Amino acid sequence: MFCPLPLQWLQNHRNMKKIILIGAVGCGKTTFVQAMVKASLKYKKTQAMEYYDNIIDTPGEYLESRRFNNALIVASCDCHVVLLLQDASGKSCLFPPNFASVFVKPVIGIVTKVDEEIKDIEYARNCLTLAGVKKIFEISATKGLGLEELENYLE
Repeated sequence: MFCPLPLQWLQNHRNMKKIILIGAVGCGKTTFVQAMVKASLKYKKTQAMEYYDNIIDTPGEYLESRRFNNALIVASCDCHVVLLLQDASGKSCLFPPNFASVFVKPVIGIVTKVDEEIKDIEYARNCLTLAGVKKIFEISATKGLGLEELENYLE
């Protein structure tokens, strides 16, 4: 599905590496995309892979159901960086140990929802570390926390 991006965002982010977002249902992948493209934040369930200019947003079911993991691997071939997103307000880790090793691209971790009242950032970081991630960013897409640092890293 094609989603048009604001023209100014496209002009400002031509040099941003192409990324794919992988994470559980409700971990904040689509909200992250909306924050990155400076669109209004509204909940939208991702039903299929959605392609933006430099971002591939994947449904959480592709991670949760192992039979769809091959679709994530194939889609990542068109990207420069793989982003694994882990919700700091949740208590489930769906990434298997060394999950990052199946990708031939650099894999970074994103701890989302760091602004939530009930959160466990250390648990989320440990989940990503066990998945094989070396570099981890902490963000809040709704508050804009950590997005600029991540954007700079991706350019």
